[in-house]
Amino acid sequence: MTTRFYLNLFALVLTLAVIMLGAYTRLSDAGLGCPDWPGCYGQIDVPSSVDDVAKADANFSRPVEAGKAWKEMIHRYFAGTLGLVILALALLTLKRTSNPYEQRILPWVVVAVVVFQALLGMWTVTLLLKPLVVTAHLLGGMTIFALLGLCLFRQRPLFYGWAASGLANLRTLAGAALVLLIGQIFLGAWTSTNYAALACPDFPTCQTQWWPPTDFAKAFTLWHGLGINYEYGILSSVPRQTIHWTHRLGACVIAITMLALAVRLFMAARHDGRWAGLAGVLIAVVALQITLGISTVVFHLPLPIAVAHNGGAALLLLTLVAINHAVWSARHHV
Repeated sequence: MTTRFYLNLFALVLTLAVIMLGAYTRLSDAGLGCPDWPGCYGQIDVPSSVDDVAKADANFSRPVEAGKAWKEMIHRYFAGTLGLVILALALLTLKRTSNPYEQRILPWVVVAVVVFQALLGMWTVTLLLKPLVVTAHLLGGMTIFALLGLCLFRQRPLFYGWAASGLANLRTLAGAALVLLIGQIFLGAWTSTNYAALACPDFPTCQTQWWPPTDFAKAFTLWHGLGINYEYGILSSVPRQTIHWTHRLGACVIAITMLALAVRLFMAARHDGRWAGLAGVLIAVVALQITLGISTVVFHLPLPIAVAHNGGAALLLLTLVAINHAVWSARHHV
């Protein structure tokens, strides 16, 4: 194991922590805990002295709420540290190595995504929690997590050369599962950023109906203009329950697709037993994510479970990245 591998692994774990801290900040309504960026009320930390608080209250439209501000700043501190770790990982590519699996381009791609992610973080605050921006910010974090995972997998020959038959069909199914999951993550983020998580407080029905009243046009209007404060949402009840219901339907599609992929991986295990391990991990993570999703509704959005639901989505994404990497690196069974 090389220094790059361990640094990559650390960056991956830190990214998961940043994703969950971001979810915690958003779900505890602390997204505007600091009304400016990158500091907080013009400071590098949260104003605490009487004079600093009075000055902050006078210069900004939002009074200081120390609890919310610290949640936001801790998230920013972790995100800033992650950016530095990823930059260090990219700089290590300039050093020659004899390992043929070492990645040289991908870490710099991650750096570019991190830069854009920082801009999204700034716009999240300056555009007053605009749902499209906040959703893009969450997707950006997931993208960084997935790319770091791919970079880690490529550094070791762990998933190279596994034997499988019908590779074309397996690759198509694995790719489709990944695309559908990305769409489902978008729906989950859109549900959260539009404050629609409790729009359907019952399960498995929504507002006691199997198909509640819907308004897809308003629910999925991506741009509502500038100068609007989106804190606590601007949509009425029907568009919100439309978003929530769509996310539930997406979860059903994802579950069926993941089950089909797991079955296909178990079939591949007849030629190479290592595929069974990936299938088992996939089933376990999907089961965990479904349990967390249902618990979020049944127990009315408890913060720890809702945050864990975001982390589960990230782990499911990482699992599918590993599966896709494995099937595209596999050899045809003869």
